[in-house]
Amino acid sequence: MARNEAKVPLLEDRQDDDLDLARRVWVESKKLWHIVGPAIFSRVASYSILVITQAFAGHLGDLELAAISIVNNVILGFDIGLMLGMASALETLCGQAFGAKKYYMMGIYLQRSWIVLSMCCVLLLPLLLFASPILKLLGEPEDLAELSGAVALWMIPLHFSFAFQFPLWRFLQCQLKPGVIAWVSLIAVVAHVVVSWLFVYKFQAGVIGTAATMNISWWVLDLGLMFYCVCGGCPLTWSGFSMEAFSGIWEFLKLSAASGVMLCLENWYYRILILMTGHLENPEIAVDALSICMAINGWEMMIPLSFFAATGVRVANELGAGNGKAAKFATTVSVVTSTIIGVVICVFIMIFHNQIGDIFSPSKPVLDQVNKLSLLLVFTILLNSVQPVLSGVAVGSGWQSYVAYINLGCYYIIGLPLGILMGWVFHLGVMGIWAGMIFGGTATQTLILALITSRCNWDREAEKASWHVKDLEDQI
Repeated sequence: MARNEAKVPLLEDRQDDDLDLARRVWVESKKLWHIVGPAIFSRVASYSILVITQAFAGHLGDLELAAISIVNNVILGFDIGLMLGMASALETLCGQAFGAKKYYMMGIYLQRSWIVLSMCCVLLLPLLLFASPILKLLGEPEDLAELSGAVALWMIPLHFSFAFQFPLWRFLQCQLKPGVIAWVSLIAVVAHVVVSWLFVYKFQAGVIGTAATMNISWWVLDLGLMFYCVCGGCPLTWSGFSMEAFSGIWEFLKLSAASGVMLCLENWYYRILILMTGHLENPEIAVDALSICMAINGWEMMIPLSFFAATGVRVANELGAGNGKAAKFATTVSVVTSTIIGVVICVFIMIFHNQIGDIFSPSKPVLDQVNKLSLLLVFTILLNSVQPVLSGVAVGSGWQSYVAYINLGCYYIIGLPLGILMGWVFHLGVMGIWAGMIFGGTATQTLILALITSRCNWDREAEKASWHVKDLEDQI
């Protein structure tokens, strides 16, 4: 009898623990989805501008689709990879400053980011000005390189919009105002559909007109966010333009550069995949099919990238406030949630793999190739449901420089050679290149990041974040 009575309190304690855990998961999920929900919408909307442009080009012809795909996925992909990565330094700085209630520092960080990224835009400008000879040097067919170069020139205003938009996104997300980004993104994507229809079908402007429409849409997004921030939408964190933004530029540049290298090594990896495909037999069909898969992957990638942003913000906020255990719990909830969503999307693609290419092209050879690649697309989506969330932990904790070395080793020392080996040595074509790069690079990187995160001392990271915020405040 005494033995049975002893079991009751243990059972009750376990039930209380389960209820407490469920309650904590619910509270953290609400905080997470407050950022993730609007972030998914805004990222899907902004990425849809690129995808809609690609879809309109696909109905002009195979060469036009290949040209837009090369510019979107290689030229702009190279550009966006670095700029997006450099802007993510704000997630570390603004997130920790917001958690520590040092609100006025956030406006200074935003202006520093604008300065650093604008300088970066100027340095990257030759990439657009000389796109055609660069693509020829890389071995792309002459007609494709010439048309891609002409399209790239029309992307220069879009190129400079990145310097303002990416920091604004992080500035607003770190102070838990992602809904503003979602509403402005909706306006931009609606404007893009209307303008694209006018330029392609009414004005018959061809592929150049299709490319030019993106400038209008992205600058609508830029100006909308900027007006909100500087015209009273952020009274705590924006107190006007300040010369203090020019102080501490070097330290900010180092963190931005580390963030840029961390993310662009990963982003460029898949751009190189498309360039390598251009050297196969019948490159237009191969590039078109792979670009369609990359467009679908990129569209879906907006979900884990939203978890990347939300995890970075949540981890940075909690570390800035000195709550190491809360940062660890936020990481766990984010990884599990993103993985569940990724599995659901993979099942959807497996069911409708015969129809997913119809959105982009009516060409049967292209659609047949897309169908063959759908299994690799599923594996890529599954891995990408975990990896960006772990990268978000790195950004929130300020580990960018360490992760940059991990990305370099996994992607370019392991993944890329394996892709070349399977694609050309074993004659597996585009499927071999992609499979080698997925399982050699992405899977290895995800495993290493998971190991580092699981062994992290979160209390020590919270102490480091507090010291970091104090040091930066002293500089200002």
